[in-house]
Amino acid sequence: MSAFPPPYCPEASCLAPQVLQRAVDALAPHAGDALQHNVPLAPYTTFKIGGPADLFWEVTSADELATALQVARDLDIPHHVLGTGANLVVGDHGVRGLVIRNAAHHLRINRETHQLYVESGATMYPDVIHAAVDAGLSGLEHYVGIPSTVGGALWQNLHFLSPAPERERTMFIEEVVHEADILTEDGTRQTVGVDYFDYGYDYSILHDRDDIVLATTFQLEPGDPERMRRIMEENLEWRSLRHPPLDTEPSVGSIFKKIEGVGAGRLIDGAGLKGMRIGGAEVTHRHANIFVNRGGATAADVCALIRRVQQTVEEETGYHLDTEIDFVGEFAPPSKAEPQFMPKPEGIVTAAERAKMAAE
Repeated sequence: MSAFPPPYCPEASCLAPQVLQRAVDALAPHAGDALQHNVPLAPYTTFKIGGPADLFWEVTSADELATALQVARDLDIPHHVLGTGANLVVGDHGVRGLVIRNAAHHLRINRETHQLYVESGATMYPDVIHAAVDAGLSGLEHYVGIPSTVGGALWQNLHFLSPAPERERTMFIEEVVHEADILTEDGTRQTVGVDYFDYGYDYSILHDRDDIVLATTFQLEPGDPERMRRIMEENLEWRSLRHPPLDTEPSVGSIFKKIEGVGAGRLIDGAGLKGMRIGGAEVTHRHANIFVNRGGATAADVCALIRRVQQTVEEETGYHLDTEIDFVGEFAPPSKAEPQFMPKPEGIVTAAERAKMAAE
């Protein structure tokens, strides 16, 4: 993974054939037919963008995840763990080495201790959250609608606003993490407590260490299912008014980091950049800090749009926008197409319009 701008290369590189064959020979006894070659990654990301992985293994258990990682590390081949594919852009030239798609999802609930154990590839919503609510356990319902696996939630310290109507504070996943099973960067499996992760806003120690979460135990508490479902409905409605629907408008959420005292979206909106489109990538009218794939967008389009937005905002305001998404794989140079400006679709209410209505 890298920050913006990623290194650009006119053509895709390739691993030496003997390196790939050595990887296949080592992985095949564990993966069997699940080990695939040259798999396009776009369908496995929320942006629906990305070239092929040299090797691809969708693991379905924590043990398989640990095995895949250990083999890749022992062979010293490039590897990347992919969850829901949110918050990242995969390069058009694809990803060299092994992509491990984490679909480990075993879950069990201890009703006496109110603990929920789940492997790290399970999706927070709907799978984990519904399981908790159906069991009458509260603590996870706040994170409904956010595209994330359990592992991604711990990696990023998943967060959302506290329940309506006050929404008085930000709630973090660290508040309900009891412990986690991890594979450390030196290859040992350990069970660690929440303090291990050194959590901050959008941060955990996993950003700085090559540890991988294999499974997590959440400490929940008995709750009223009716109240939890009301919170879920309110949060889903709140998100639907501010975020484009992923099934029709693929995106990766916020592109740029917050700037203290001023929102990145407000700066982009103020610079008149809503609706700007390069290729198939567009700054959505719904929220200026979100880009959407209008069909056929490439990573090169996204990189060109990021660069144009950064340049324009800095020229007009003096603020530099830093990206908060990750860039994975090999990237073609940014598109050279001139930007177009698309009109606001009928029925769309922008963030600024919503704020004005709320104030009236």
